[in-house]
Amino acid sequence: MSDALSTALPPVKRRNAELVMLLLAIGVTLFAFAEAGLTRNGELPPGLFAYGVTFGGLSLLAHVFIRFFAPWADPLLLPLATVLNGLGLAMIWRLLDATGDTENGSAMSQLIWTAISMIVFALIVFFLKEPRILQRYPYIMALSAVVLLLLPLIPGLGMTINGARQWISIPGLGSMQPSEFAKIALVIFLSGYMVTKRDVLSLASRRVKIGPVKIIDLPRMRDTAPMAVAWGFCIIVMVALMNDLGTSLLLFGTFLAMIYVATQRSSWIIIGLAAFFGACLALYPLVYHFSVRVDTWLNAFDPDVYNGELGANSQQLVRGLFAMGEGGILGTGLGGGKPGNVPEVQNDFIFTAFGEELGLTGCMVILLTLALLVQRGMRIALASRELFVKMFASGISFLLGFQSFVVIGGVTRVIPMTGATIPFVAKGGSALLASWIMLALLVRMSNNARKPAPQAIQDEGATQVISR
Repeated sequence: MSDALSTALPPVKRRNAELVMLLLAIGVTLFAFAEAGLTRNGELPPGLFAYGVTFGGLSLLAHVFIRFFAPWADPLLLPLATVLNGLGLAMIWRLLDATGDTENGSAMSQLIWTAISMIVFALIVFFLKEPRILQRYPYIMALSAVVLLLLPLIPGLGMTINGARQWISIPGLGSMQPSEFAKIALVIFLSGYMVTKRDVLSLASRRVKIGPVKIIDLPRMRDTAPMAVAWGFCIIVMVALMNDLGTSLLLFGTFLAMIYVATQRSSWIIIGLAAFFGACLALYPLVYHFSVRVDTWLNAFDPDVYNGELGANSQQLVRGLFAMGEGGILGTGLGGGKPGNVPEVQNDFIFTAFGEELGLTGCMVILLTLALLVQRGMRIALASRELFVKMFASGISFLLGFQSFVVIGGVTRVIPMTGATIPFVAKGGSALLASWIMLALLVRMSNNARKPAPQAIQDEGATQVISR
């Protein structure tokens, strides 16, 4: 009982605090739009009012749904997502509309996807009263995730962009990346599976020692089947057939994180990482797209690579690094740089645009906002009373954090480029919709975790009546 009390969040609604922070997030977005227009043309953007009313109205609508249907939810979640989405929207307008680059889409299309995403967010908050009901359908979610991941392999439906086959073509809507939704279904499946198999997966068959010092407890061989299946799917299908290194890394990383949360055994992490990177070393000379990513990462500044067959990938990475270097501490000002020199900057390289125009300061703001969003999700997991919800909240939080690391690590040359996108920030309808779905799930779980017991609510109401 004491452990439950130590991790329980205070039973305070804080909806007014959320509203104040949300208004601040909307103000930051409008200021970013205004600065980009004034810096480039010396005048306010002509669509500033329309963007402001639409984005601000949708954000306030989401707040209203939380106020009435999830009143105990964490007050930071919506403002954090709103400021990330708003800054991304302003940067996309600056990169595309302000420069006349309509070939790569427009900020209006991103605003439409934002509207769709926030409406779906409100619907989930309204209809999904108890997230634990998702625990009833683990294998349906697993099948859904597999189907979504394999859709791009269907001839005539799948599309290959930049060497990776991870998109499908939908008439009237353009392209969509089904793996963004497959990740959510996978987290639901793993949460339900880990709850039922937690005790079995925690068993150890042999303890490895060096003298009296324990090194690692190895799991039983027959219990490693789930890891073998996940490893085989991520390596054989995602990397070898679809050239989708980013999704493969995210899926397998999420699997390892959740199995560690369930069992508290580091042996699963060690075995999983050894198997994954061992397979990557074996595939390096066999899968061309994978070898291109690694060679670009290791030899980006090599003249033979930069001017050779791999030049497109190398030039994108090098130009992005130089763009961030040009930004310095405070940046050139939103609209004052030349981020368009980086190919596909509105997608996975949008972080370099922030680095150039907002400098190290702006990059740290984005990183801290993402980190705080992940931290609030982990706190929801700690405060939840049900094991499934704990696993679910921690899985979504890790997915958001790890995806941010994979993207930013790729553009800063910490790891090879993967082609993923920063949650809420980069251009892309399916990625944005998936991010808002994950936020809605966290909001609903936080409401149930923070909500006091019915007796406590009755006692609080009686106290207020007596005080009056």
